[in-house]
Amino acid sequence: MKLAADRLINDYSLRGWEFAHAYTAHLDEWIHAQCASLDMGDGIALVAVGGYGRREMAPYSDLDVALVHRDGVEVKEIAEQIWYPLWDAGLKVGHRVGRIDELIALSHTDLDTATALLDVRLLAGDESVAFDLALASHEAWHSDALHNATRVIERVQELQDETGEVAFTLGPDLKIGRGGLRDVHALRWAIATGVLEENAAIRSLQEPEETLLRARIALHRVTGRRNDRLMLDFQDDVAELMDYPDADALMAAIAAAGRSIAWVADAQWFWTVRSRSERRRRTDHELIDGEIVVDGSLLQLVEAADPIADPDLVFRVALAAATRRAFVDRTTLERLADERVRIPSPWTRQMQASFVELLLLGHSAIPIFEAFDQMGLMSRLIPEWEPTRSKPQRNSYHQYTVDRHLLEAAAEAANLVDRVERPDLLVVGALLHDIGKGYPGDHTEVGVDLIATIALRMGFNDKDSKTLQQMCEHHLLLPDVATRRDLEDMGTIQFVADTVEHEPLLMLLAALTEADSTATGPNAWNPARAELVYTLVDKTRHVIEGGDAAEVHTARFPTPEQLALMAERTFSVRIVDAGITVVQDDLPGAFSRVAGVLTLNGLDIVAAAAHTEDGMALSEFRVKNPEEVDVARLTHQLEEGFRGRLALEARVAERRGTYSKARKRLSAQPIDTAVTFDNETSISATVIEVSGLDDIGMLYRIAQSFNELGIAIQTARIQTIGDMVVDTFYVAHNGSKVLDEEHLREVERAILYATETK
Repeated sequence: MKLAADRLINDYSLRGWEFAHAYTAHLDEWIHAQCASLDMGDGIALVAVGGYGRREMAPYSDLDVALVHRDGVEVKEIAEQIWYPLWDAGLKVGHRVGRIDELIALSHTDLDTATALLDVRLLAGDESVAFDLALASHEAWHSDALHNATRVIERVQELQDETGEVAFTLGPDLKIGRGGLRDVHALRWAIATGVLEENAAIRSLQEPEETLLRARIALHRVTGRRNDRLMLDFQDDVAELMDYPDADALMAAIAAAGRSIAWVADAQWFWTVRSRSERRRRTDHELIDGEIVVDGSLLQLVEAADPIADPDLVFRVALAAATRRAFVDRTTLERLADERVRIPSPWTRQMQASFVELLLLGHSAIPIFEAFDQMGLMSRLIPEWEPTRSKPQRNSYHQYTVDRHLLEAAAEAANLVDRVERPDLLVVGALLHDIGKGYPGDHTEVGVDLIATIALRMGFNDKDSKTLQQMCEHHLLLPDVATRRDLEDMGTIQFVADTVEHEPLLMLLAALTEADSTATGPNAWNPARAELVYTLVDKTRHVIEGGDAAEVHTARFPTPEQLALMAERTFSVRIVDAGITVVQDDLPGAFSRVAGVLTLNGLDIVAAAAHTEDGMALSEFRVKNPEEVDVARLTHQLEEGFRGRLALEARVAERRGTYSKARKRLSAQPIDTAVTFDNETSISATVIEVSGLDDIGMLYRIAQSFNELGIAIQTARIQTIGDMVVDTFYVAHNGSKVLDEEHLREVERAILYATETK
């Protein structure tokens, strides 16, 4: 059995349903042969149920079977003769044993049993028993149709709350995730209740279902086990097995399939439960402009409405649906997406106004845009949108595909319109700021060029078009400067002010930064980052208005309390909020030693600053997890380190060797170390930016390399983006900038060695 199964599993020409049916047939044949010698007699049947009953077998799927018998028939001996050969063959068997009435009774309380029994298929034994079980299970399922459909919805949603969405998860669950194979199964179970009829929308899921099934089978083949999560580490191999050019193309196909399934499932569940209950309540009809009818939560165009003659209807329908949180009838969507509907260029004034109004509705507009996208309307309205569709970003930092991120950013921007003079430019700029990610080249530069065309097509004038381009060009300016530069350095503030020039654009960029970051994912926006960004905004606005950046009050380093500690001239370790302050004699390598000890304690450093005065050194490190600090242990290790009694380099290397292997891969792209120098921004320091793979002890090793070359760290900022870390250092040599090119090359050599070879 195993040799034949292995031949099928290793025959990569068999994919999707073709493999599933072939593998199911092989299992059927083998089980039939095993049962041929058994005296099953009348009243006993071995049946396939669940996925095996549906003939949907992946290489390492569970074998779902049931041994069913009539009243008074003894099955214990037969059961053992069936189960043991299955187990001996290495199959993972999900088995049930019982009378028909017992299994039906169980199905009333156990949903998994109820749905498994909807796909009964005879393997061996009494055909009449299998027939009666199938009939009884369907009758029981149909007897309380709406309740059972509701049970399915609630169960599926419960599972999906844990697994996330197939389209937007870095390692999607192809079976259970939202938009996964389970959604397709659930629709078929709803059809079995009779509350839902098979229709064109459900039939349209054949292709996305095949895509996910092929991926699931390939994933089993790659991992050699049952596995439904397509994690980052497996995506390259699965893509190769499925003949995709690369993993990006594979995950784009997975995302597109997941979105199609989720969209259809949402609409069908609406029809199954919500719409039926509304129809029972006899909700009133609402007629809008004589062309749009809203019946409860369903929106339709009247028959006389003509989108071909009136393309403005596209956005009027969208607005009506979004403001009422209504589903747009599929026939209406098809009429709006008719190729004969010509989108004018430039848009009419009414189209532009309706589009902006739709964006200003925020998150309630996203389902409408998603429906438009499924029907191809988004690319009709904005042709440059097409390459962004379902484009994966494949790292833990970005939660969504490019196109969905743009919709989420626009929705977040709608919450911030009270902060800007031009709400329309804010939401449109948010929608378009990453439009270049669908194209080769630098996405910002490409996006600026694309927006020049898009904005004019949308009917914006030259001035507004330029503002939208500037929003794209500078959309990373504020977050990058705020998190990677010293905001106490006047040169930094002047650089931003010179770049932005005007206060209205600054406020648009500030709101865009918050909207973009919030829409990116949970790690991209937090109170600490918000404080940095808006400190930068306040200082920059003051300079733009003619003031001095130093006049804007911000947190001071060193604080008066820290200076008082230094004046005591004794070793000290203090923890205040998320900051760890260390005062000690000004010894060579003091900063790197503190960084090393913090690394030994498993603390994630997010920012650091250093100050020396009158023979004393002050180091301040801000960490993510201050509650985990063992102050006594930390103090002891620091004392030992400063006395030269702690093998710090060896200990950090040991920790790195132990924990680096266990860290999950968070980004699809390889991350190389890069070092850049900036002697223009800061008035008094050389700014060194080091980006590379986030690695245990990286800050410690870089600080060591600086110490070797006599480089003093004044301030450090640490930013983690998925697998990548960007460390920025304000440094000096003998109190001055590092200007000598040969010296800078040596600094770069030392950093690359420290980060790549140790």
